[in-house]
Amino acid sequence: MHAIRAYPLVLTFASLAAFARGTDIPPQPSAPEEVVVAAPEPRYVAPTSRDRVGRVWAPVYLNGQGPFRLVLDTGANRSAITQPVATRIGAPILPNTAKLLGVTGSSIVPIIEVDSMEVGDLWFDRRQVAIVNDVFGGADGVLGADGLSGKRVFIDFMEDEITIKHSRKRLRPRGFARVPVELRHGHLLMFDVRVAGVRTKAMLDTGAQVTIGNESLREALARKSRRRSTNSIMGVTLDVQEGEAFEAPPVSIGDITIS
Repeated sequence: MHAIRAYPLVLTFASLAAFARGTDIPPQPSAPEEVVVAAPEPRYVAPTSRDRVGRVWAPVYLNGQGPFRLVLDTGANRSAITQPVATRIGAPILPNTAKLLGVTGSSIVPIIEVDSMEVGDLWFDRRQVAIVNDVFGGADGVLGADGLSGKRVFIDFMEDEITIKHSRKRLRPRGFARVPVELRHGHLLMFDVRVAGVRTKAMLDTGAQVTIGNESLREALARKSRRRSTNSIMGVTLDVQEGEAFEAPPVSIGDITIS
């Protein structure tokens, strides 16, 4: 049984995708020639009652069928699709299973093997994909970090464009900010932040429903904010937990401040 991990380490930032436009994932040996993935159609999940953050999605072909809308999820270590998509492509279910770990619970899910996965000009042979009950916002699945190793992901929210290419360790272009990150568990991007002046660690999770923090951060922020409310958080396993919501304080990441 495999484990799909989405670690809720201190903070998960869906909103960081708006300015973390050039994200490099450390390359693997013998990287192929540079290719560009540029999808012409919109790449935002349509707002619904459960997903109002407009998460980025990429058009993906599975076994030559599609395109399917897969949410770009830097917090997932493997890709996953919904049951209707699995039925449509006709891929057989494997005897082994995966343990799906989310911020609100865990569940055992089946796995299928697809012969091919296409994202623009990027092609992956034989890949195991988990089956999930639902993906927020009506998407067809998630594109996890297993398809992003050695790639540079560029998201332009103003022009509604997502580009994926092989990283060449080039210097950042003018107008871009650099944020030092640490790679955890092979795919999680961790970095230092300040939330209302409180130092903490955060992870970049472009597939997250909202920005969340742990109990220690809640206690630190409770001393700085009086405006609170109760909010329901639903994880990828569809388990729901109640949390205490605060009015968003200033968040500083390197030279960048969100207020």
